[in-house]
Amino acid sequence: MKKIFKIIGIVLLIFIAILIAIPFVLESKIDTIVQNYAKENLDADLSFDDISLSLITSFPKAEVSVDNLKINNRAPFDGETLATAKSLSFEMPIGQLFKGDDEPLAINEIIADELLLTIKTNKNGTVNYDIVKEDKATTSAQDSTSAGFSFDIEHYEINNSAFTYIDETSNTQLYLTEINHAGNGIFSGEVSELDTETEAKVSMAIDSTNYLSNNLIKLDALIDLNLEQEKYTFKENKGFINALPLEFQGFIQMVENGQQVDITFKNPESSFKDFLAVIPKEYAKNIEDVNTKGNFIVSGIIKGLVSEETIPTLDINMRSDNASFKYPDLPKSVENIVINASIKNTTGNADDTYIDLNQLDFKIDQDVFKSEAHIKNLTGNMLVNANLDGVLNLANITKAYPVELENQLSGILKGKLNSAFDMNAIETNAYQRIKNNGSVSISDFIFSSEDIVNPIQINKADLTFKPGTVSLNSFDALTGKSDFSATGTITNLLGFLLSDKKLQGNFDVKSNTFAISDFMVEDETASETSNKTTSDSESLKIPDFLDCTITANAKTVIYDNLNLKNVKGQLFIKDQNANLKNMTTDVFNGQLGINGNVSTKGVKPTFDMQLAMQQFDISQSFKDLDMLKAIAPIAKVVQGKLNSTIDVSGLLDENFSPDLATISGKALAEVLTSNIDVSKSPLLSGLTSKLDFIDFNQLQKDIKTNLSFENGQVSLKPFNIKYKDIPIEVSGMHTFSNNIKYDVVFQVPAKYLGGEVNRLIGQINDNDVNNIAIPITANINGNFSSPNISTDLSSGVTNLTKQLVEIQKQKLIGKGKDKINDLLGGLLGGNTNTQTTDSTIVKTDSIKKDPTDKIKDGVKDVLGGILGGKKKKENKKVQDSTKNN
Repeated sequence: MKKIFKIIGIVLLIFIAILIAIPFVLESKIDTIVQNYAKENLDADLSFDDISLSLITSFPKAEVSVDNLKINNRAPFDGETLATAKSLSFEMPIGQLFKGDDEPLAINEIIADELLLTIKTNKNGTVNYDIVKEDKATTSAQDSTSAGFSFDIEHYEINNSAFTYIDETSNTQLYLTEINHAGNGIFSGEVSELDTETEAKVSMAIDSTNYLSNNLIKLDALIDLNLEQEKYTFKENKGFINALPLEFQGFIQMVENGQQVDITFKNPESSFKDFLAVIPKEYAKNIEDVNTKGNFIVSGIIKGLVSEETIPTLDINMRSDNASFKYPDLPKSVENIVINASIKNTTGNADDTYIDLNQLDFKIDQDVFKSEAHIKNLTGNMLVNANLDGVLNLANITKAYPVELENQLSGILKGKLNSAFDMNAIETNAYQRIKNNGSVSISDFIFSSEDIVNPIQINKADLTFKPGTVSLNSFDALTGKSDFSATGTITNLLGFLLSDKKLQGNFDVKSNTFAISDFMVEDETASETSNKTTSDSESLKIPDFLDCTITANAKTVIYDNLNLKNVKGQLFIKDQNANLKNMTTDVFNGQLGINGNVSTKGVKPTFDMQLAMQQFDISQSFKDLDMLKAIAPIAKVVQGKLNSTIDVSGLLDENFSPDLATISGKALAEVLTSNIDVSKSPLLSGLTSKLDFIDFNQLQKDIKTNLSFENGQVSLKPFNIKYKDIPIEVSGMHTFSNNIKYDVVFQVPAKYLGGEVNRLIGQINDNDVNNIAIPITANINGNFSSPNISTDLSSGVTNLTKQLVEIQKQKLIGKGKDKINDLLGGLLGGNTNTQTTDSTIVKTDSIKKDPTDKIKDGVKDVLGGILGGKKKKENKKVQDSTKNN
């Protein structure tokens, strides 16, 4: 007995060893079969990571698994994937593995995990699933001698998979996600049964209109299979669209031109709760405890041929009479609900499908709302005819239905409106084909959007609809710190509401207070304490949906830290671009005119403006405007008026103010000063210490200058001002960081240079000499708060002394008038010597001492050699003789 068990044990070990070893031998055979099948039959690229064979886990059958299967299309869909599967497994009798290479393998079970299938038809009508080679296309799929596989399926599964259908010719998209489908049956017999369970989420859109959006569908169906006639008949079945139950009867049969369909369906119950079940669960919430009254009946017949040219005829109806519902946790109920809707097609031509919403009425509290709509030509240029009539308190919507909104609705909507249009007319702005008639009003409505910073409270709005236009008869609203009222016309309201068109129109807007920041999208998420409704964005933005002309009249406009008064002008807004034309405003006790452009279309906002300033208060404007402070920082010590024209362009920062590092332009300015406070300017104080014969508080009152600025640097074209009889020329540059490099040239008459100079001029007694003025140049570097100032005053005085003494000398030795004129020409021509700087502080009394001493020494050196020791006497004689002359 022990020997028998020992033999049995050895046999079992050998059998197990064979089961383990066989897969390694046969895997290459299966791999070869798959590769050869794909190569001979598919016009596509097939790849996979691995093929494995197991005999133990599936014994007494064999299981073949393919990992990461992928089928890639070739031209014209090159680079696109037709199908992928994380895992694809097949089960077959072990005996199938020992067949010859030319014999087909019979497969009993197929399981696909995470199968992703994409079916696509491009704009030329070419499909991506036509991958069977032409020489194989006419071969029967049942020809087992060439197919490599035959199917005798008992069970199949598709787990956690997805299906995508895209038809670019009809702009149709169908998406099935989270597909779980299983079937049991035998396909090899002429007549058999297939027991299936299916669950998926479906979304469908045709021509940008969403008809299904992630709706859950379920179907448990027992189907008769007549494989000889290729006819599949529904027996016992029950399906669900979301939670709406449906029962099906009828069949689908494959015919030469397509599929013949004859299916009827209806909801087995007729409770109005079935209607709520159609609504996706995330919107309908928990409907089990909802109290409903009235009926809801869905029935339909789908019958006809599905082919490339035709669809089945359709007769689908939904009806409900005098129904109501109330959620237990909400205070309001919806009553007197009447629904009469149908989807029909009587010809089999897809273009002839139409939807009739003959009646959709309901009542919330005392508000009654009635509507109807008729939609034709669903697959082409859709035709819509709709009527609305009723009153609706928007606050009651969330009190009667559990819809979650980011912002609470409020306001009273009243309307009586008929609208007839085709979608192509909306998309192309063919206003003559858009027929609107009626009126709509809304009051106490709050509107929020990501395109605006703060909610807009619409106190009252009245609109009249006429063919082609909508008249805004009145509009009164608040947002943030702003109030505004408007009238005007809108040319494409339906295009704005029903598609991605801009809101086009012309508006007259009036406001008492208008804050620019209230109408921009900010570059930050709204805080918990704010009412902002915007999401993250790049920076302040002009709303993208506006394409309009606005004639504005505002008493106060708040822009950054400025309060602009009596603002008037026009704005042309389009593509996040605002053109300002003939804008005027009172500011800084003067008036500002603006023409130009602001654009927020790029990553950073840009501007290009022409500014005209009249009678600006200098001290106030240079205090509040950073741009003016950067262009002319010295003006802050000036009191008076400014007239200027400025052309400026650049980028705007996050506060919608000019980014000074980016601006460039030019300016022409006229400064009408009433007072200059030298003590507030280190630069003017420094010049006073160098040239104390000038009182800078008494400079010329009317100054005109021309400058340009770019890359943070201001270049000042030479301009002239005057102090008494001293002409002054100013030129140079400074940066926005207040670094300076200026040259100031003073044409100083000799009379300001001390008594000895004046005495010497008196001795010469010549009219031309009396008009002598020398140029004194001040070089200014450093910055405005700590300037570095140097002058050539000392060298100028020395040069003047030598020239005057030489003139006196020539007169004494009698060389004649011509020589004197030559010397005078040198003096009157200015100081042409190379400038030497002397930063010695020169004050009025020091001029009497220091420069005069130099003049005395020069006089002694020059005249002393001529007149010898009789200086005083001869001097007196010379003076007398000059007087006699």
